[in-house]
Amino acid sequence: MGRRKRRKKKWKMAGGAFLFFLLFLAVGALIVFRVFTVEKLEVTGSERYSEEVIEEWLLDDEYSWNSLYVYFKYKFQEPKELPFVDSMELSLKSPHILKVRVQEKVLLGRVYIDAMGQNAYFDKNGIVVEMSSEVIKNVPKISGLDVKQIVLNEKLPIKGKSVLKNLLALTQALKKYKLIPGSIKYGEEGNYTLKYGKISVNLGQAENFNDKILRLSYIMPKLEGEQGVLHLESWTENTTDITFEKTK
Repeated sequence: MGRRKRRKKKWKMAGGAFLFFLLFLAVGALIVFRVFTVEKLEVTGSERYSEEVIEEWLLDDEYSWNSLYVYFKYKFQEPKELPFVDSMELSLKSPHILKVRVQEKVLLGRVYIDAMGQNAYFDKNGIVVEMSSEVIKNVPKISGLDVKQIVLNEKLPIKGKSVLKNLLALTQALKKYKLIPGSIKYGEEGNYTLKYGKISVNLGQAENFNDKILRLSYIMPKLEGEQGVLHLESWTENTTDITFEKTK
């Protein structure tokens, strides 16, 4: 008789624990569904895309109203590819706010391919990271190159042993000193010409690029509103003559 009572007591305790567990799950589910709702995305690092576009990119399925779901979703899988975006990090600032840090691809230049009607955008290593018909601001157009067939995620196939190396050195120096031109022309005998609106800058051959661009950073503000050609092709540490030839 006593054994039967003890057995009933154990079953009651087990049943109570199970009911408590179910109640705990129900409360937890209620909190997840009622509290963790997406009300705002705080986006940083995205110069190209608005917060609305980033929101459409990431909140892309029927459960994306739930902030906890979105957080864990991107912990275990990559988002869909978005042009010109290299990576994305998402964190939970509060039950209603998701923080998104976007890392955009660093574009140093673009080569227009007539046959494809597209621009090949390349990075600091000369790798083609995007192909697009769109023209991105503050990415100079490179002309005058002898380019073979371009393949995405491979190096620019430029004819000439040191042409790509010199081009990358130039574009990196221009980015460093925040002197991004509208275009860069690679001309005869390996001469480089930069175009800033109505001002052309003749850099000459691939020598002293960094020093020339440093000098250019001091000169360009003084030429605002002018029209003509700035001659830096003969500049060296020993020959420091720089002339500006005005044109009408």
